[in-house]
Amino acid sequence: MTTLLISDLHLDAERPQATTLFLRFLRDEARGADALYILGDLFEAWVGDDDPSEVGGAVARGVRDLVGSGTPVFFMHGNRDFLLGPAYAARAGMQLLDDPTVVTLGDRRVLLLHGDLLCTADTDYMAFRAQTRKSTWQAQFLSQPLAARVAFAARAREQSRAAQAALKDAGTMETVTDVAPATVAEYFARYDVDLMIHGHTHRPAIHRIDANGRECRRVVLGDWYEQGSVLRMAGSDLRLDAMG
Repeated sequence: MTTLLISDLHLDAERPQATTLFLRFLRDEARGADALYILGDLFEAWVGDDDPSEVGGAVARGVRDLVGSGTPVFFMHGNRDFLLGPAYAARAGMQLLDDPTVVTLGDRRVLLLHGDLLCTADTDYMAFRAQTRKSTWQAQFLSQPLAARVAFAARAREQSRAAQAALKDAGTMETVTDVAPATVAEYFARYDVDLMIHGHTHRPAIHRIDANGRECRRVVLGDWYEQGSVLRMAGSDLRLDAMG
């Protein structure tokens, strides 16, 4: 039996091919897996569980069908869908996970994260993250009309694109938006694990590193902009593949 881990699908109405690929994945490979873990950014944006989008509805139905077949689905918030709440999770049959969290897969403890917490060199983003994770900020935001929330999300995406363009022009894109090695080592030590799995950076790879005098592996899940990326974990065997 295999555990499947994915992240950074960024589903929205403008990229229907990604939604089609994901729904096919739920119907085919995911059915019969031990479990499916979605480590954030399932959606390109999420402005509240009252959003009546067709993509959200189709995904909820697909995930619920998978759960009904016997494969549990676990969801961890990303930086794009951190407002996905218990109402939508219940509608889809997903179980919510804290970020970060340690789970036991097979016979080993594994640290799961979305990955943005490791990018501590991006100080502007880390400040934005700290603000938007506060319950007071979220309650105030969710109290606004749906149209205002959608407009805010669109502005935030534009600001993110502009910030990334500025980093690229300055030649600092790679260092600022990737994980900080010292932070990675800190998380390995804090949670006493030798395997970490995350997404967010869109740099899929399996890294073998020495962290605190211990050989560890850090698996980075890929995004779904061009083709799906999935980590298949069976016992101690890890296989990170593109789906297309």
